[in-house]
Amino acid sequence: MKEKKDTKLRFNILIAIVYIIGIILLVTLFNLQIVHGEEYRETSNTRLTREKTITATRGNILDSTGNKLVSTSMLYNVEIYKTKIDNDTLNNTLLLLAKTLEENGDSYIDDFPININPFEFKNINAEAWKSANKIDSNADAEASFNFFKERYKVKAENDEDARKIITLRYLIERDGYSNTKSVILAKNISNTSYAKFNEMSSEFPGISTYTEPTVLYPLGELASHILGYVGPISQPELEANPGYDQNDIIGKTGIEKVFEKYLKGQDGIKQIDMSVEGLVTDEYISKEAVTGSDVVLTIQADLQRVTEEALAKDIQDMQNGVLSDARNANEGAAVVVNVKTGEILAMASYPNYDPSLFTDGISQANWDNYLNDGRHPLVNKAISDKSAPGSTFKLVTAIAGLESGAIDLNTKINDTYRYTYFKDYQPTCWQRGGHGWQNVVQAIEHSCNYFFYETGRRAGIEKLSEVAKAFGLGQKTGVELPDEIAGTLSSPEVDNEWTGGKTIQTAIGQLYNDFTPLQMAKYTAMLANGGKNIDVTIIKSINKNDGTQVSRNEIDTYVCELLQKNENSGSDLELSPEIIAAIREGMKGVTSDDAGTAYSYFRDFNIQVGGKTGSASTNNGTNAWFVGFAPFDDPEIAVAVYVKDGAHGGSTAPVARSIFAQYLGMNAFQITEDTSVSSYMQSIR
Repeated sequence: MKEKKDTKLRFNILIAIVYIIGIILLVTLFNLQIVHGEEYRETSNTRLTREKTITATRGNILDSTGNKLVSTSMLYNVEIYKTKIDNDTLNNTLLLLAKTLEENGDSYIDDFPININPFEFKNINAEAWKSANKIDSNADAEASFNFFKERYKVKAENDEDARKIITLRYLIERDGYSNTKSVILAKNISNTSYAKFNEMSSEFPGISTYTEPTVLYPLGELASHILGYVGPISQPELEANPGYDQNDIIGKTGIEKVFEKYLKGQDGIKQIDMSVEGLVTDEYISKEAVTGSDVVLTIQADLQRVTEEALAKDIQDMQNGVLSDARNANEGAAVVVNVKTGEILAMASYPNYDPSLFTDGISQANWDNYLNDGRHPLVNKAISDKSAPGSTFKLVTAIAGLESGAIDLNTKINDTYRYTYFKDYQPTCWQRGGHGWQNVVQAIEHSCNYFFYETGRRAGIEKLSEVAKAFGLGQKTGVELPDEIAGTLSSPEVDNEWTGGKTIQTAIGQLYNDFTPLQMAKYTAMLANGGKNIDVTIIKSINKNDGTQVSRNEIDTYVCELLQKNENSGSDLELSPEIIAAIREGMKGVTSDDAGTAYSYFRDFNIQVGGKTGSASTNNGTNAWFVGFAPFDDPEIAVAVYVKDGAHGGSTAPVARSIFAQYLGMNAFQITEDTSVSSYMQSIR
């Protein structure tokens, strides 16, 4: 009985609560709709709130000393939102906007395809355009112009003003706008225009200004192949990169592409309150944008500039016949590496390109110019081009011979010009009549083919391959750049029908041998440091905006996964001090002995340099190489220079000389060719 009374009491209490809640809701609704209804309706009808993305400032790319190679600058842009203003007000607003911009030397986006004075169509298929816009096919440019004038109910007094209005109305109609989606009318306006639009906002209903970061290349084309470029995001890139939107830019090549994850930053959000007439009443930031991280490279801007300029001049001198007979050389690369750390101090690829052309989307004309340029300016030839190394490979053969015991430091081989060991393949030395008796140091200095034919045959292809692999030749270095190629190491692995004749071709850097300039720079650095393997890198650090750095382990792991690269190429060579000394002594003779193949370019150089020239025969010509290191007694940097169709290896030595002079703080001066030195040189040297 008691339980029934308790149940009934609880039920009555519940009903009472429901009634009380219902009464409260009714009172609230009465207050909202009857008492304050008019006030709230008026407020609702006079205020719109929309969100605006605050594009995060992209991180900088710096050289090793802090010089900005890529930076960002803030641009002022103008946009329009749809508002409840009549057609005449919209047209008058757009005309005032256009005139304000023009008065301050600014421009608006003009994609309307009809010019006036005289009337004519511009850069379109007029028939297709008229069909798409439902204009009479017989209409000429003036009639088509008047069609849009009527369509937008333009009442301007003259055609010039009418065209301004039509141009902006055409843009708005094409791109589409709403009270939450804007159309950009002008980009990169001046401070004067920006200030006027903000000060006189009541005269520009629906018009809004905003800032947008843009990527800048303050040093122009310098290091363009390293830095890469950014551009508007494509649909496939948008689908593959969550967190981006269709208006974003993204790294397309080079460092910009590889380290996009760190450079981009995180966008913020700004809330904007506007009246229905389009006037901004309030704005505030609801989410702060976070600036991207700075990527610091190992390169030195000054050394990079000298490297690029020296390479360009050398190629031009080859074309003009300054160094020898004129050559059709027009492509090349040069790489400078720290012999102890593996850091890349400069990496040039000729010719350069202008990365700033891509930021807002490259024009078709500029894109076609690059694609049709036979010099392949968009290719980073330091890592994406390959060539037989020619005689620069003879140092591998010398080490293979000495390590295997096929020769020793006292071994002399008589160069009688024609090598006749094999009946079916009997090549000659480049020196007519031969060099006579040569030991290994002399053979390096004189680049004696015959000596290295015989040494390569004695050592065998397996030993040649073993030493070359230890230097990382024919393998990707793992540098933190896209599109690196591995090249090819000449060996039975690439030819099942191997012969002795192929071994001796390999021994002088020919046959299937094809290496990149970066591989050759690493190889030279290991020769300079005594055979110690180096991990080639172009990244010094990644600095976050909070002052911390990304760990080296994270960087390496990220790059390996992104570029699908293996561990560092090459391995330490356990070379005796005597072998290293002999190799380096021969390289010193190349630049300091009057019989050396690069002596004419270094004979008056104040610091001793180790070097080796190479002229590599191809199906279409002869490519030129120079590799070297300095200072000779305590090497710090190694250099590899490559010029396609450069013919004579010694002709690339002036590039290395300029690089050494810059790095060592010397004053470079004009190199005068020694006309007493014969320019005759066979293709394999």
